[in-house]
Amino acid sequence: MEETRKDKLQLLVRRIFLIITDIILINGAVFLSLVMRFDISIASIPQEYINKYILNVVPFTLITLVIFWCFRMYHSLWQYASIAELYKIVEACIVTELAHLCFTAFMGWMLPRSCYFTSGVFLIIAMSASRFMYRMIRQVINEYRHTSEQVKIMIIGAGEATSVLMREISNSRYLDNSKVVCIIDDDKSKVGKYIRGVKIVGTREQIKAYARYYDIDEIIFAIPSASTDDKRAILNICKETSCNLKILPGVYQMVDGEININDIRNVDVLDLLGRDPVKVDIESIMGYVSGKTVMVTGGGGSIGSELCRQLVSHKPKCLIIFDIYENNAYDIQQELKMKYPEANVVTLIGSVRNISRLESVFAQYRPDIVYHAAAHKHVPLMEVSPNEAVKNNVVGTWNVAKMADKYNVSKFVMISTDKAVNPTNVMGATKRICEMIIQAYNERSETDFVAVRFGNVLGSNGSVIPLFKKQIASGGPVTVTHPDIIRYFMTIPEAVSLVLQAGAYAKGGEIFILDMGEPVKIDDLAKNLIRLSGYTLGVDMEIEYTGLRPGEKLYEELLMNEEGLQDTENKLIHIGKPIEFDKEKFFDNLELLKEAAYSETDDIRSIIKEVTPTYRPKEC
Repeated sequence: MEETRKDKLQLLVRRIFLIITDIILINGAVFLSLVMRFDISIASIPQEYINKYILNVVPFTLITLVIFWCFRMYHSLWQYASIAELYKIVEACIVTELAHLCFTAFMGWMLPRSCYFTSGVFLIIAMSASRFMYRMIRQVINEYRHTSEQVKIMIIGAGEATSVLMREISNSRYLDNSKVVCIIDDDKSKVGKYIRGVKIVGTREQIKAYARYYDIDEIIFAIPSASTDDKRAILNICKETSCNLKILPGVYQMVDGEININDIRNVDVLDLLGRDPVKVDIESIMGYVSGKTVMVTGGGGSIGSELCRQLVSHKPKCLIIFDIYENNAYDIQQELKMKYPEANVVTLIGSVRNISRLESVFAQYRPDIVYHAAAHKHVPLMEVSPNEAVKNNVVGTWNVAKMADKYNVSKFVMISTDKAVNPTNVMGATKRICEMIIQAYNERSETDFVAVRFGNVLGSNGSVIPLFKKQIASGGPVTVTHPDIIRYFMTIPEAVSLVLQAGAYAKGGEIFILDMGEPVKIDDLAKNLIRLSGYTLGVDMEIEYTGLRPGEKLYEELLMNEEGLQDTENKLIHIGKPIEFDKEKFFDNLELLKEAAYSETDDIRSIIKEVTPTYRPKEC
């Protein structure tokens, strides 16, 4: 509140100062026009015109101030003055001189006719100079103050975005000690030229050299239209410097020149992943949930909660959030209540292991669509608690599938993982069994059962990026299991888009697979995140290799050898061909597996292998 009063007082003082300056300049312009008319000699001006000038002072001043006020000459922020403000000054001065001419003619106080033209010209010059002088003084002061503390900036890109960005940096009162000292652009024809007085010094190959030469503190990537490959390549060069990296996020800031200092963000590790994000036109495919009762198991988790956010915005008749963890369920419930107070959101606590609880929920609410996201997902934890993995993942999925079939659910979409392909760990094996349950139930039920298989989800609870960030925040070291370990990655929005689109495409029995581009080395992610956090690898922060954990593979696969790929309308989403198996034997083995898990057997892995022959447990 105190700061607001101070700002208002400063604005009032500036306006009063500007008005006083204008009063002097207004009358000075008229007097100068008289002097010019009579051979630049005050003594040559007839007394008649001197008298008329004196009579004109008060009314002309008042008329001019009223016109200037109407043209909002005292409302503009002149530190941001541009061509648009110059046009406004010219228009206001022309209207002022016409009013001056009409008024003096009416009152009989006419000055020589040439004076009206010359005083108009002088007025335009005086008004422009007074307004733009503020910018010039500010730039001069910024140029020579805090030189020892200046943040030296290199901008990548020599387009319109850079020009507007430089103006913003120059005008911002929050960046008084920041200075753009050089520009980089791959267009060699631009090298050696200047933008707003700053030289374009070279192409991307010279980034590191000029960062050292100019002692750069901060690099801003300002090519909103750059392709993902170009952006990644340039940022990979930039991260080898010790500079802080920032990025202008997207093309939309270019519309109408609306680029602002606040639009610049720190470079995120996502900027360095090797592909464009998968785009799904959610609006065109989400008609199938409108007016339906939709249930999300594990609705409080990373994927489940994002599913709920997307679903509730498309007006389902009822959204049921079902989760065993009350805190997660409560958080998403409160968020949806705040954003969509009119939505019918029901939050229920319960476990997918408890078929009696599921029965009561399905009997009461009769869901039309079920998204099954409830599962144990941590590979090392499931290796030491394999029976719990079977109870939650296998038995839980089986229970939900039974209820979906019994209560005539229209679509059932299960979240699977790339770890289900040729699994070497219990978690992956249980998810492969879940896929088989889906396939088997699809053949015996009116419900369309499908599975969605994707890789690691960046930013989800327990994923590698939040872990690395915690380790960096605590001073390191950053732990990587193996220098050669690779994984497929996708973002939470991509994962949820795939799940939602699978529901739209579902005809029953499919396994939907996302084309996630090339896999990424975890070691590279760790190194990138260390650099992007402002640390130097080997100096400020170390990477510690801890060895592969039980059940962990160096790489993950998306397809088994027997599966083929079929394209969908979205060329980056594919369908894996289901592998045939003996369904009767499968369900017999499933009963044995369930009994073994609940009897807490020590030999659960051998029974899992009977159910899913592609499971090849690694020796601990």
